[in-house]
Amino acid sequence: MLLSIRNLSMRYSASAWGLRDLNLDLGPGVLGLLGPNGAGKSTLMRIIATVTRPTAGSVAWNGVDIVRSPDTIREVLGYLPQDFGVYPNLNGVEFLEYLAAVKGLERRSARKRIGELIESLNLADARKRPLGGYSGGMKQRIGIAQALLNDPRILIVDEPTVGLDPEERVSFRNLLADLSGERLIILSTHIVSDVEATATDLAIIDHGRLLRRAAPEALLAEVTGKVWEWLIPSAEVQSVRQQFLVSSTIRRTGGVQVRAVAEAPPCSSARHVEPLLEDAYLYLISARRAEAEV
Repeated sequence: MLLSIRNLSMRYSASAWGLRDLNLDLGPGVLGLLGPNGAGKSTLMRIIATVTRPTAGSVAWNGVDIVRSPDTIREVLGYLPQDFGVYPNLNGVEFLEYLAAVKGLERRSARKRIGELIESLNLADARKRPLGGYSGGMKQRIGIAQALLNDPRILIVDEPTVGLDPEERVSFRNLLADLSGERLIILSTHIVSDVEATATDLAIIDHGRLLRRAAPEALLAEVTGKVWEWLIPSAEVQSVRQQFLVSSTIRRTGGVQVRAVAEAPPCSSARHVEPLLEDAYLYLISARRAEAEV
C-alpha cells in the first residue's frame, strides 16, 4: 500500500501558490501534516481526495495516477474535510444511510456497517437524535463515521479538532489512534498537540513547500538541550517575546513562567527542560523563515 506524490504543485495565480514541487511517499500509519494556516495542507488534502486537480505533478495510489483515474482511490478513501457539514433535521442513522447511498454501498451491508460504527464511536444513545442537537465532538464523530462507511484504506482528516473543547479533543485523538494499523491516516492540522500523541510520522509544510519529513523523535532530538524555562515579571513578557523564540507562557504566583528555544541560556536563572514537539516545530519554522530572509 503506497501513496506516492511527485513534484506536486498547485498554482492559483501568477504569484499565488498553494503547493510547490512537493514530494512524499506514504504507507500505513498516521502522518501528522503540520503547518501554519495557509501553508497548503488543505490544498494537498483536496488533491489526494480527488476534489481538486493539481496544476502540475502527480499522485499515485499503488502505481495508478489518481488524477487520470480518480475512482482508483475513491473506492478506498475516507475523507473528513475541515468544513464538514450535516443536515440538522436528519438523525444520525438517517444521515449515515443517506451518505451510504451516495457512496453506492449496498443497503443491507450499509445498515450493518452503520450499526457497527455507531456503537464503536459511542453514538448509540444519540442515533435517533437530530444532528442539529449534537455537540461539536458528536458531529466530528459522525463525520468520522461517514468517512469510515466503506472501510477505507486511506483516511484523511483536515483540521478535525477546531472548535472542540479539551475533553472532546483528547477523545478524538484517542479515536484516531484506535483507527490506525493497516490504514494510512493523514491528519492535517496547525495544532501541534493534536499529532503529538498519535502520529508515527510528520511532514511539515510552509508556503506550499515541504520543509521536513521525520519521525517525531528525530525532531525532538534537534532541540534537545535548547529548551529553557525561567520566571519573569509580567511586565517583561513582551520584551522577552521580541528577543527569544517563546513557545509558551504560564502565569504563576511569582510572575510568568516562560518557555523558549535558544542555543544558549537566555539568563542565569534559566533551566533546561525536556523538549516538546511544539518546541521543535516552532524552531524549524523559525529557522527556515530566517534562511528565506537572508
